[in-house]
Amino acid sequence: MATYLITGTNRGIGLEYCRQLQQRGDTVIAACRSTSSELEALGIQIETGIDVTSDTSVTDLVQCLGGRPIDVLINNAGIVERTNLENLDADSLRRQFEVNAIGPLRVTRALLPNLNSGAKVALMTSRMGSIDDNTSGASYGYRMSKVSLCMAGKSLAHDLKPKGIAVAILHPGLVQTRMTNFTTNGITTETSVQGLLARIDQLNLENTGTFWHANGERLPW
Repeated sequence: MATYLITGTNRGIGLEYCRQLQQRGDTVIAACRSTSSELEALGIQIETGIDVTSDTSVTDLVQCLGGRPIDVLINNAGIVERTNLENLDADSLRRQFEVNAIGPLRVTRALLPNLNSGAKVALMTSRMGSIDDNTSGASYGYRMSKVSLCMAGKSLAHDLKPKGIAVAILHPGLVQTRMTNFTTNGITTETSVQGLLARIDQLNLENTGTFWHANGERLPW
């Protein structure tokens, strides 16, 4: 049994992570800004009021944990705001960077004392953060923030390897969630998280820093 801490857990992929991990017998700590009835029904530990853009909020989370060891940290909290050249909004770009790129780095740095040798860190990014895979343009804030998260993950993989901590950079696939307006072209959260957990389970110091699709495909930078 391992202890997982997951951010952004009140719905969607984060909620499904909690559900599947709880079902397989792992200990789950769900961190979110606000809870949901679906999350509370799981009967797991929930830490609310956690905003990954706030140093004070993240420090509160660390204090709640004390020195409790975390085996796997899943940085799942994220936002998307549609921005193209016609409606480019600098404040929107900044918000997406704060949540999608800086937030996971802030949380990971704060929880380093809780991550011992053998621990794992997963960063939920997107193939929209792949420069080579960009064939359609637009989505400036989301694409830019996710490519920044990919770079942060690669640096973390190098910096944390001497500590025995491995890092996964993960794309969940096109998933039927509120973020994608429940697209009919997507896969379910259940299918996505099954693949994501398989990638995390296979993560080690040999493949640390890899940019993976949930289905096991290695994605281009």
